[in-house]
This record gives sequence, C-alpha cells and structure tokens, in this order.
Amino acid sequence: MFNAIMDTMQGFGVSTTHYLQTNYKDAQSLFLWVSWAADLRNTFFIFFPLWFHLRSSVGIKLIWVAVIGDWLNLVFKWILFGERPYWWVHETPYYANTVAPHIEQYPMTCETGPGSPSGHAMGAAGVYYTLVTSILAIAASKKKNLYFDRYLKAILWTLFWGVQVCVCLSRVFIAAHFPHQVIAGVITGMIVAEAFNRTQWIYNASMKKYFYTTLFLTSFAVGFYLLLKALGVDLLWTMEKAQKWCVRAEWVHLDTTPFASLLRNMGTLFGLGLGLHSPLYTETKKSSSTLVKIGCVISSLLLLHLFDSFKPPTHTAALFYLLSFCKSATVPLVTVSIIPYCVNGALNLQNKKSL
Repeated sequence: MFNAIMDTMQGFGVSTTHYLQTNYKDAQSLFLWVSWAADLRNTFFIFFPLWFHLRSSVGIKLIWVAVIGDWLNLVFKWILFGERPYWWVHETPYYANTVAPHIEQYPMTCETGPGSPSGHAMGAAGVYYTLVTSILAIAASKKKNLYFDRYLKAILWTLFWGVQVCVCLSRVFIAAHFPHQVIAGVITGMIVAEAFNRTQWIYNASMKKYFYTTLFLTSFAVGFYLLLKALGVDLLWTMEKAQKWCVRAEWVHLDTTPFASLLRNMGTLFGLGLGLHSPLYTETKKSSSTLVKIGCVISSLLLLHLFDSFKPPTHTAALFYLLSFCKSATVPLVTVSIIPYCVNGALNLQNKKSL
C-alpha cells in the first residue's frame, strides 16, 4: 500500500518535471540560475559576511540555521531513503505497461545523496525565513508608523514565498527532486529557522560549546552511518545510482556527497566559533563606525569570492573532505576576525598619515 502511494506520488512528480521541461524550456537558464543561487554556499560566502558586519546577531543566526538545517537534512535523507527522479524513472516498474516520460538532465541534476527532503528548498526556506523575520524585528524596533510595518511585512513575505516557489520549481524542473520532496524541504526549513528565532544562547556561546557541538554533530552522523552499515544498511546506496544513470560522468560531483556536506557544515560552524573567540575579533568589535562596516563588507565579499575559486582536489576522497572542512572553517574565521582587524588597521594608519 505504502509503495503504491509513493509510486503514484513519484509518477506525478516525473510527469510534472516532463511538463515543465516541455512547456518552459525557454526558462531553462532561469531555473538553473535559481538552483545555483539557492545553494547554501551563497549563504556562507555572501549573506553571512554582508549581515555579520551590518548586524552580527543576524549573521550568527544565519550560520546556525544553515548548518543545523543542513545537518538535519542529511539525517532525514538517511532515514527516509528518498529517490530522485533522474534515476527513479529508469528503474521503477511503475511504467511497466506504458512508456516512461523522457526527462532531460542538466549539470546540477546529478546529486549523489538521497532526495527527501530537498536540501536546496530546506536551506532556502531556513535562510530567507531568518532574513525576513530579522528585518521585520529590526524595523519593529525602530518604531516606524503602522502602515510602513504592514507594507514592509507584505512585501517581504511576498518575496519570501516567491523565492520558495522559484526554488521548488527549479529543483523539479532539473529532475533533482519530486514535488513532495521540495514541499517537505520548505516546511522543515521554516521550522528550523523559527526554532532559532526563539534561541538566544547561540549569541554568547563559548568556544567550548562550539567545539563540543561540532564534535557531537559530526560523531552522531558518522556513528549513525557506521551503525547502519554494520547492520547491513548502506547509506551511500545512492552513489551507485547517480553514477549509473547520470548521462554525463563529469556531472557527478564529489562535493554533493553526504560526507562532503557534513564536513563543509561542521567546518563552517567551528570556524565561526574560532572567529568569535579570536583576540583579533575582541580587539576590533568595539569599532562600529559606518566606514569600517562598509570596508569590512566590501573586503569580505571580494576576498571570499576569490577564495571560493579554490577547489580542493578530488582524486583522493579523504584529502578532499579534509580540505573542504578547512576551507569552510576559514570563511567565517576570515570574515569575523581577520578582515575587520586589517580594515581597522588600514583606516587607523590612514588617519595617522592625514594628521
């Protein structure tokens, strides 16, 4: 009974993908761009440095929502064993008595992990929900007039749902997810973000807490994987399917594997802890002039853009995972402590020269 229901839902999903690819082929570039924009990498390299220097509490919350949300997404995927359209359509007996719809694949199609819930939808929902609620809270604290608050709320929530619809359609269009998987991702992402809206300890968390949280999350995921593997359950069962059914081998990327995601997120969280408890951050956080903030934002965005062009070598999985962790830890560390220290030093030096 359950399998029949799932086959019906997934059959509907493949039909939806086929419909979108057939009738909205001209929007292919837009859908691919949306999938790229919804990647959590852009939260770490763009939203976080921008918001941290404008309002540090929002930047800190963004990291926690993104990291914990993506960690939960990994655990959910390992528990739910969700299929992906681009391989399911070739293996299912659902089309035994009919011709299966033809669905195209794209460079972002061949994700290697299980499909449910959608990580892109969950990440986008969590991040944008955090941004919307944070902006509304800031606006409310300014005590503007009631009509302004209402218009701002209407505009931001309309934008929020517009983004979610675009992300969901994009993931279905490229055959990376079924509709029910992206809907589940949006709902769970909003729940995670709302939970952190009610959590205050993250803003004053000690380095010890960052270390133990990173260690616990990593150990839990690895331990869960090893336990099920010992019981004969291979949580990396999707790797073979991706390699078998992806139309181009180069579209199967090591950085989409579950462990790459895990270590990338753990590196980011640990790096944030290092940055916030660095002597450099302690020395520079008192400086809150507009010029310093603008300098930090511009410097962070430019430097991180260059840094993002460094791609760890993929010929050895263990080395790739290690370098991914280190790269991810460097991003918040540089943003929080090193760049503000350098900007402050440069401005102070300039002021001394002008005297």
